[in-house]
Amino acid sequence: MRQLIMIAALLGLANGLWAQSIEDGLKDLYYNKYQSAKQTFEKIVASKPDERAYYYLGMAELGLENTEGAAAAFQKGLQAVPNSPLLQVGLGRIDLINGNAAAAKQKFEAASQATQGTNAEVARAIADANTEVKGGDRGYALSVMEKLLNNPDAKGKKKYTPVAADYIELGDAYRLLGGENGGKAITTYDKALELEPNRAEAVMKQGQVNFNARLLQEAVNDWTKATTMDPNYGPAYYELYQFYITPTKNTFSLENAAKFLQRYMEVVGTGAGQQENEYNLAAISFYKKDYDAAISKAQSVLPQANDAYKGKFTRLIADAYLQKGDSLNAQKTMDEYVKTVPPEKLETNDYKMLSNIYTRLKSSDSAQQAAINKQALTYLEKYAEADTTRDVARYEDVARAYANAEAFDKAAEWYQRVIGIKTELKETPTAVDYYNVGQNFFRAAGSQSPLDTVMLNRADSAFGILAEKFPDITTGHYWRGYVNAAKDELAKTGAAVPYFEKYLSMAEGDPAKNKVGLVRAYTYIMVYYYNKDDKTNLQTYMNKLLAIDPDNQTVKQIKENLSSTNKSQSKPGAGTRSSQNNRR
Repeated sequence: MRQLIMIAALLGLANGLWAQSIEDGLKDLYYNKYQSAKQTFEKIVASKPDERAYYYLGMAELGLENTEGAAAAFQKGLQAVPNSPLLQVGLGRIDLINGNAAAAKQKFEAASQATQGTNAEVARAIADANTEVKGGDRGYALSVMEKLLNNPDAKGKKKYTPVAADYIELGDAYRLLGGENGGKAITTYDKALELEPNRAEAVMKQGQVNFNARLLQEAVNDWTKATTMDPNYGPAYYELYQFYITPTKNTFSLENAAKFLQRYMEVVGTGAGQQENEYNLAAISFYKKDYDAAISKAQSVLPQANDAYKGKFTRLIADAYLQKGDSLNAQKTMDEYVKTVPPEKLETNDYKMLSNIYTRLKSSDSAQQAAINKQALTYLEKYAEADTTRDVARYEDVARAYANAEAFDKAAEWYQRVIGIKTELKETPTAVDYYNVGQNFFRAAGSQSPLDTVMLNRADSAFGILAEKFPDITTGHYWRGYVNAAKDELAKTGAAVPYFEKYLSMAEGDPAKNKVGLVRAYTYIMVYYYNKDDKTNLQTYMNKLLAIDPDNQTVKQIKENLSSTNKSQSKPGAGTRSSQNNRR
């Protein structure tokens, strides 16, 4: 009897330690201590097969950016616990990472059906895969979480009682769906905070919503608040680091980036994993402008790095060379890397770095320089198109780059895409957006000889939309006149008259401000009436033009032409010559 009691006590103690280890591992995952979590879950599966331990072991491997290790953990788990819905979800996540959305969806659906959508852990795993992995179905993630939260329990007695983690996943789905769902995401994260007031993750993700809405100060405030709520919550420091390392006018600060990365390393410690620590140390050297140290550190660990960190270290080395002014070694570093990586495995930041490098390259050979410029633009396009967040600024960067390269038709097309993305994101395109499209099509027409009428028509259409959407500003009306005047260079048809007349009705009240536009509009209309031999309207526009440009050369020329014609017609016999010739 005593022996049985001792065995029972030992089993109880062992189970308690085992259960506590699961929670320890989950806590490490929450704090981004992936290496520590991995070690915890490895110990558990070594002592007892458990689907949760295998699943979270795989998630720890993914945190360490070891996709192969994650897939192996999920597969070993299924061998030990056949038909586990949670591990099926894990393999579905691997399918998504590998770009096979159809196979992933099949596994997610099977897991959901096996649990009737009521297993919270499985539902959260499905939702998390579809929100966090590129190519995931955000709408599906939302539906899975809504089904969980609205379903009765297994006995059908009462509805499921949600926990904070459920609202986190539901909020993530809203956040990634974007647009008007941002407000719903904020509200949902608030629900998580009602259940766990110190859940820094919820506040951090509210910051991500604000960042996506371009409310940058609000985002920084949220991330800072998250670090105050829980000073050990590493992901919030990492968000601040990412914010300040982003090379944009309003955010870029190497000093702040280094500070928050250093703080992240302090709170996460060695639990984050050796490769991440090595990378972060090299990155801090880079941010402190010790580029040689950054290159040396990165090169020393590059041979042992896994595929994900090979890319990170390579980009860091290339960028360090670039900052030193050594664009050739930067090019060599990235070109060699590109040769070893399948195109589908190249990341957004790879294209960004390649574009930056090729933009800096210079050659004395004009043909070679043209090829370099073309390659730079190709990489820049790929950088923008690889962005799943539909960042307007990236598309604007491409448009500006094409305009600077005098590829105006391509610039116009990318500015059109800017309008499309803004509309998709339920943002209102500005007058400048429509102007950029029309202006670049117009410049594309002017770069050809003779003028490219197709480009002129596209410019006319763009300025027509500008005039329609912003009828109370002069820009669209004026440029429609300008474009149609270009189509009618000799002012024979009067195609530009109605547009210039509309412009004049708005611009004549401030001749000092609008002098250039008024001169062009008056000149075209004046020449049109000259060609029509409409002396009354001709004189009207000559007077208007001289009032703001007394020395206008076109007016002088017309006056000379009129004077010469009058003199010719006043000569004796001038009106009878034709009839005399007929009588001969």
